[in-house]
Amino acid sequence: MKTIVRSDERILTSDIFDRDARVVRPDHGFWDEPGRRVPIYHRCGVLVVGGGPSGTAAAAAAARAGADVALLERYNHLGGLSTGGLVIWIDRMTDWEGQPVIRGFAEELFDRLPADAVAGPAREDWGSQDPAKAAHWSQRTAAYHGVVTWSPTVDPERLKLLSQEIVLERQVKLIYHSWAAVPIVQDGKVRGVVFESKEGRMAIMADVVVDATGDGDLFARAGAAFVNDIEEADVHHCMNTSWLFGGVDMKRWIDFKAGQPEAFSQFMAQGREAIGLFERPFVSWRDDIALFMGPRQTGYSALDVDDLTAVEVRSHRAMAAHLDFFRAHAPGFENAFLMLSAPQIGVRHARRLVGTGAVLRSQWPDGVPLADEIGVSPAVSPKFPNISIPYGALVPQSLDGLLACGRHISCDRNSHGFMREIPQCWITGQAAGVAAALASRGGIAPRDVDIGALQSALIAQGVYLRPGAPARAAAPAGETATTA
Repeated sequence: MKTIVRSDERILTSDIFDRDARVVRPDHGFWDEPGRRVPIYHRCGVLVVGGGPSGTAAAAAAARAGADVALLERYNHLGGLSTGGLVIWIDRMTDWEGQPVIRGFAEELFDRLPADAVAGPAREDWGSQDPAKAAHWSQRTAAYHGVVTWSPTVDPERLKLLSQEIVLERQVKLIYHSWAAVPIVQDGKVRGVVFESKEGRMAIMADVVVDATGDGDLFARAGAAFVNDIEEADVHHCMNTSWLFGGVDMKRWIDFKAGQPEAFSQFMAQGREAIGLFERPFVSWRDDIALFMGPRQTGYSALDVDDLTAVEVRSHRAMAAHLDFFRAHAPGFENAFLMLSAPQIGVRHARRLVGTGAVLRSQWPDGVPLADEIGVSPAVSPKFPNISIPYGALVPQSLDGLLACGRHISCDRNSHGFMREIPQCWITGQAAGVAAALASRGGIAPRDVDIGALQSALIAQGVYLRPGAPARAAAPAGETATTA
């Protein structure tokens, strides 16, 4: 176990755990697959592969921009890690002044979610430095550095349903239970995807493909350059499976944790000794449900099937061990029960695209809007200004016909620590979707999309962009471009 968790200017206190022994695979030889004809299942203007936060945003935004869109998802729901992964603690969407900068699709979601599906500080408290308010919300994952932030927790089932209904409202062709296997590449351009389902192997052809797999599966297999450098002692490169306990009293737990710090420290030490892979609970959207992000495990690869299996096995065993220990020793957990383990494993990092641009640590102190800004991220701490996200971070250096969005966009490993978060995935997904729609409609490569037209279309969809980029083109017909 390691307890040192540092990502440049952002410090998180969290235990992370070394991997078990590696599985050594014997060499079983090869089987040569015979050639086959693959039926074309569908043709569309924009194909989004992956229905996580970025893919859902991409499909919804592309359809709103007028494209004929298909969305391919391997699970039975949308939302990815924000729903199936139980990453229901949504990271900061306000800057350190309390102003919302993660807007657009993200705002639409929170405007439409039922009130009882969201827990977080009231709008008038965003940015507050009142010590009492900051102390209250710091115990509820919504205050950092003494500042109250808009970082709510959500009901994952409500978010699944709403995400699905938004894309269906916009006439997106939604395809569940289908796993993209191979990109179709001709003359250096991605022209579609071969996917697997219960029907067997089929293909979807598209003008533009958006890789929202989270791990860069498509752009890597299509030959685009990528990097996968990690820091094994950094929480941002660990894996875990989250879970929920029901039947708890989180108010009692918080009173214990905040009001008896010595007793809490002894409790955590006792848990580490008894269980090993030990994790503390977080609040959820309800006081009777506790969120455990799961013991963060290092040294495993999200691209290795044996490693993925090992993390799941360890996590499920830890879930049961935690229940026994918390019921016996934790205030508020006497009647806890196993409610749900996440259907999706919590992967933080696998590959990152090498794009025509990137989000870089060297840009953090400047706060200058980049010429091709397509979104804005809150900075990692109050000492930095907001951070500009460039369109080039979504565009492969040489591969055409494809855009990337989500946690595998082009960035350095320091910036990846926040660019992988759910709100930033909504931002890059929305940008990729709008850009793909413009490219499809114009019959051009995504890299040739006019930045001014893209920025105007994003503003028309409610995305927050800042003055300082090139003059923006007129908004698409029927929409008004106004600065946020």
